[in-house]
Amino acid sequence: QVQLVESGGGLVQAGGSLRLSCAASGSIFRINAMGWYRQAPGKQRELVAGIPSSGRTNYADSVKGRFTISRLNVKNTVYLHLQMNSLKPEDTAVYYCNVNYSGADYWGQGTQVTVSS
Repeated sequence: QVQLVESGGGLVQAGGSLRLSCAASGSIFRINAMGWYRQAPGKQRELVAGIPSSGRTNYADSVKGRFTISRLNVKNTVYLHLQMNSLKPEDTAVYYCNVNYSGADYWGQGTQVTVSS
């Protein structure tokens, strides 16, 4: 099993930056893909950025060039970061860390990102 702890998020003005972090602990060699998703009020949860087992990152078109996902392994913990620059009001949502661990999906508790205009 894997435990996920998210941090970061908050309120920022349009054009500002935020950094989200997710710490995944457990038998990290069982981790396949990792990614960040978001869900805005009244909308479906969507993939923002991902790192599959190949290591090749992928991004939603709406965040390309503004967001950067990165992964760092430290002993038995994997840190997944999402650097968000040039934030827009439409980026406002609850952001979730996702880990595919031995074929099962695990989710973080979610962190609110609010971008004011």
